[in-house]
Amino acid sequence: MTHPVCSTARRAKHLADRTTSAAALILGSPVFMLLALAVRLSMGAPILFRQERAGENGEPFTLLKFRTMSDARNEQGDLLPDSARTTAVGRILRNTSLDELPQLWNVLRGEMSLVGPRPHPLEHLRYYRGDESLRLSMRPGMTSLPGVLGRNLLRWDDRLALDVEYVRKWSLSLDLWIAWRTLWVILTAHGASTTPASDSLHERGPRE
Repeated sequence: MTHPVCSTARRAKHLADRTTSAAALILGSPVFMLLALAVRLSMGAPILFRQERAGENGEPFTLLKFRTMSDARNEQGDLLPDSARTTAVGRILRNTSLDELPQLWNVLRGEMSLVGPRPHPLEHLRYYRGDESLRLSMRPGMTSLPGVLGRNLLRWDDRLALDVEYVRKWSLSLDLWIAWRTLWVILTAHGASTTPASDSLHERGPRE
């Protein structure tokens, strides 16, 4: 996929991503260690959640997060619902978005950007419709336009439409606006619902 934005601006974006993520990983290392300890004491090992996601042009990569759920199971050995497995520490991490911090490593590796469409699991790609695959023409981000305009309170169609709008209108100034807006969202926990909009991407049925 080819994005219409000039290559110079994209190179500037990628340089800013790697420089900022490297600085954040170094300066934030004491915080990361404390968070890792909190996860370890409350949920045990492993500390990180890993999942394969779709990156730029749909290329798979392993996304990193701090774990927020235990492996609690019922008497039949089946995992309990997400709400029952999310620990007190996990809820704090989710509401403050601190569980996303390990993705700074993904940014440093060039797999993600600080700002961009959030990365979906690979199996979700077959549910895209129309121009929604345009969201894959940019590196996925730690924060996104839907993330600062409603987060989990938005329905899937609205999130995908905002991602496409972001790609079409992308600029460094838009990224800066989203970054500043993200700080407000985190501080207020706006849209950090544990019961997101009831629709599901899977309800569309796979694309033919």
